[in-house]
Amino acid sequence: MTTSDAELTNGAGEADATRNAADLHHRRTGRPYVVLRLAMSVDGRIAAPDGDSEWLTGIEARTDVHRMRAESQAILVGAGTVRADDPSLDVRLVEGPNPRRVVLGSAPPDAKVHPCLEWVGSIPDLLDQLGNDGVVQLLVEGGAGVASEFHDAGLVDRYVLYVAPAIFGGDDAHPPFVGAGAHTIAELPRGRFVSVRPVGADLRIDLVID
Repeated sequence: MTTSDAELTNGAGEADATRNAADLHHRRTGRPYVVLRLAMSVDGRIAAPDGDSEWLTGIEARTDVHRMRAESQAILVGAGTVRADDPSLDVRLVEGPNPRRVVLGSAPPDAKVHPCLEWVGSIPDLLDQLGNDGVVQLLVEGGAGVASEFHDAGLVDRYVLYVAPAIFGGDDAHPPFVGAGAHTIAELPRGRFVSVRPVGADLRIDLVID
């Protein structure tokens, strides 16, 4: 069995592989390796029609996310997420350092995310600055708007999808991306599943776009 096959079935070496890829990417581009994290239902929805997404996935998946936070030097969300959820963006479920916090837009003065970098410029410029500041891996945890900004610009290096064994049904629950997507099958960006493994009752899928 090859290393890739082992990762595909049981996630062996997952953290080391991501860390190595991040180090190589940072040395080559000067920018952080961007990991986009999404939690969704089997039918690809990230929140109920009323906007509620707490908790779509189980405690094991949330703990795994906190582990990824501890392995990242910075974490990013949009100002809308800060206003709606007031997240702490810390690693309270695991041992490790809290990442530097970045908000696209302005955070309310009393938000838990402070102290943070509030960014209003372009994302490529942000990545350049973070890379210069020594950020090797950036974890993006924003909502559909932020996910779309990074995805549409081709700035995601690794997609980490936590899939819950739940189905919303219908078309009124919130999708992971907004706006126009690929218009035809031929335009679909395609990649490789580099790791697939259960995390508690959920499934973690790591995808790299070629």
